[in-house]
Amino acid sequence: MRAWRSWEQYTPGTNCRAWLFRIMMNVYNRSWTRTNSLPVTLSLDDCTESEMPVTKPNSTMYLRSEILMALNGLREEQRVVLVLASVEGFLCREIAEILNIPIGTVMSRLSRARAEMQRVLTEARPDVPQQRAANASVDRRKIQ
Repeated sequence: MRAWRSWEQYTPGTNCRAWLFRIMMNVYNRSWTRTNSLPVTLSLDDCTESEMPVTKPNSTMYLRSEILMALNGLREEQRVVLVLASVEGFLCREIAEILNIPIGTVMSRLSRARAEMQRVLTEARPDVPQQRAANASVDRRKIQ
Protein backbone atom coordinates (compact mmCIF):
# COMPACT_ATOMS: atom_id res chain seq x y z
CA MET A 1 0.00 0.00 0.00
CA ARG A 2 2.83 2.40 0.77
CA ALA A 3 4.38 1.86 -2.64
CA TRP A 4 1.02 2.42 -4.30
CA ARG A 5 0.45 5.65 -2.34
CA SER A 6 3.93 7.00 -3.15
CA TRP A 7 4.14 5.83 -6.77
CA GLU A 8 4.68 9.45 -7.92
CA GLN A 9 8.01 9.42 -6.03
CA TYR A 10 9.33 6.54 -8.15
CA THR A 11 11.79 7.64 -10.84
CA PRO A 12 11.03 5.86 -14.12
CA GLY A 13 14.03 4.07 -15.59
CA THR A 14 15.51 3.15 -12.19
CA ASN A 15 15.40 -0.26 -10.54
CA CYS A 16 11.76 -0.68 -9.48
CA ARG A 17 12.51 -3.90 -7.58
CA ALA A 18 15.12 -2.12 -5.45
CA TRP A 19 12.74 0.80 -4.84
CA LEU A 20 9.97 -1.53 -3.69
CA PHE A 21 12.34 -3.54 -1.52
CA ARG A 22 13.59 -0.32 0.15
CA ILE A 23 10.00 0.53 1.06
CA MET A 24 9.58 -2.97 2.48
CA MET A 25 12.81 -2.63 4.48
CA ASN A 26 11.62 0.69 5.94
CA VAL A 27 8.30 -0.86 6.99
CA TYR A 28 10.11 -3.82 8.52
CA ASN A 29 12.57 -1.59 10.41
CA ARG A 30 9.74 0.47 11.89
CA SER A 31 7.79 -2.60 13.00
CA TRP A 32 10.95 -4.27 14.34
CA THR A 33 11.70 -1.21 16.48
CA ARG A 34 8.16 -1.22 17.85
CA THR A 35 8.21 -4.97 18.50
CA ASN A 36 11.60 -4.99 20.23
CA SER A 37 10.52 -2.33 22.68
CA LEU A 38 7.97 -4.82 24.07
CA PRO A 39 8.88 -7.69 26.43
CA VAL A 40 9.46 -11.03 24.72
CA THR A 41 7.22 -13.96 25.63
CA LEU A 42 7.78 -17.48 24.34
CA SER A 43 5.61 -20.57 24.39
CA LEU A 44 7.20 -23.86 25.41
CA ASP A 45 5.30 -25.50 22.53
CA ASP A 46 7.37 -23.50 20.00
CA CYS A 47 10.71 -24.80 21.28
CA THR A 48 10.60 -28.11 19.43
CA GLU A 49 10.32 -26.54 15.96
CA SER A 50 13.35 -24.32 16.50
CA GLU A 51 15.44 -27.45 16.91
CA MET A 52 14.57 -28.78 13.44
CA PRO A 53 17.75 -29.56 11.48
CA VAL A 54 18.74 -27.48 8.47
CA THR A 55 20.93 -29.15 5.86
CA LYS A 56 23.65 -27.35 3.96
CA PRO A 57 24.42 -28.41 0.37
CA ASN A 58 27.56 -30.26 1.48
CA SER A 59 25.47 -32.45 3.87
CA THR A 60 26.56 -30.60 7.00
CA MET A 61 23.60 -30.30 9.33
CA TYR A 62 22.96 -27.39 11.64
CA LEU A 63 20.01 -26.84 13.92
CA ARG A 64 17.77 -23.92 13.03
CA SER A 65 18.47 -22.46 16.48
CA GLU A 66 22.23 -22.55 15.79
CA ILE A 67 21.81 -20.71 12.51
CA LEU A 68 19.49 -18.13 14.05
CA MET A 69 21.90 -17.65 16.97
CA ALA A 70 24.79 -17.07 14.56
CA LEU A 71 22.69 -14.76 12.39
CA ASN A 72 21.45 -12.74 15.37
CA GLY A 73 25.04 -12.41 16.59
CA LEU A 74 26.01 -10.47 13.46
CA ARG A 75 26.09 -6.70 13.43
CA GLU A 76 22.87 -5.39 11.91
CA GLU A 77 24.48 -4.00 8.76
CA GLN A 78 26.14 -7.37 8.09
CA ARG A 79 22.97 -9.31 8.86
CA VAL A 80 20.88 -7.18 6.48
CA VAL A 81 23.35 -7.63 3.61
CA LEU A 82 23.64 -11.38 4.24
CA VAL A 83 19.87 -11.87 4.27
CA LEU A 84 19.38 -9.77 1.14
CA ALA A 85 22.05 -11.74 -0.72
CA SER A 86 21.54 -15.28 0.58
CA VAL A 87 17.84 -15.42 1.36
CA GLU A 88 16.32 -12.85 -0.99
CA GLY A 89 18.78 -13.52 -3.83
CA PHE A 90 19.66 -9.92 -4.64
CA LEU A 91 22.88 -9.12 -6.50
CA CYS A 92 25.49 -6.94 -4.79
CA ARG A 93 24.68 -3.97 -7.03
CA GLU A 94 20.96 -4.32 -6.20
CA ILE A 95 21.74 -4.46 -2.48
CA ALA A 96 23.86 -1.33 -2.88
CA GLU A 97 20.88 0.44 -4.48
CA ILE A 98 18.46 -0.79 -1.83
CA LEU A 99 20.64 0.28 1.08
CA ASN A 100 22.06 3.33 -0.71
CA ILE A 101 25.68 2.34 0.00
CA PRO A 102 28.67 1.66 -2.30
CA ILE A 103 28.94 -1.81 -3.86
CA GLY A 104 32.37 -2.28 -2.24
CA THR A 105 30.79 -1.80 1.17
CA VAL A 106 28.17 -4.43 0.33
CA MET A 107 30.85 -6.89 -0.77
CA SER A 108 32.99 -6.39 2.35
CA ARG A 109 30.00 -6.65 4.70
CA LEU A 110 28.87 -9.79 2.93
CA SER A 111 32.32 -11.34 3.17
CA ARG A 112 32.66 -10.50 6.85
CA ALA A 113 29.16 -11.75 7.61
CA ARG A 114 29.84 -15.09 5.93
CA ALA A 115 33.18 -15.46 7.73
CA GLU A 116 31.57 -14.66 11.08
CA MET A 117 28.71 -17.11 10.48
CA GLN A 118 31.23 -19.82 9.61
CA ARG A 119 33.31 -19.04 12.72
CA VAL A 120 30.31 -19.11 15.07
CA LEU A 121 28.84 -22.27 13.55
CA THR A 122 32.22 -24.02 13.68
CA GLU A 123 32.58 -23.12 17.37
CA ALA A 124 29.02 -24.29 18.07
CA ARG A 125 29.61 -27.67 16.44
CA PRO A 126 33.32 -28.57 16.47
CA ASP A 127 32.40 -32.20 15.72
CA VAL A 128 31.00 -31.31 12.27
CA PRO A 129 33.66 -31.49 9.53
CA GLN A 130 34.07 -28.24 7.64
CA GLN A 131 34.87 -27.94 3.96
CA ARG A 132 36.72 -24.65 3.99
CA ALA A 133 37.55 -24.71 0.28
CA ALA A 134 33.87 -25.11 -0.63
CA ASN A 135 32.76 -22.42 1.83
CA ALA A 136 35.49 -20.00 0.78
CA SER A 137 34.55 -19.93 -2.90
CA VAL A 138 32.77 -16.76 -3.96
CA ASP A 139 29.70 -16.86 -6.14
CA ARG A 140 30.72 -14.31 -8.77
CA ARG A 141 27.15 -14.02 -10.09
CA LYS A 142 26.23 -12.14 -6.89
CA ILE A 143 28.73 -9.37 -7.68
CA GLN A 144 27.42 -8.42 -11.11
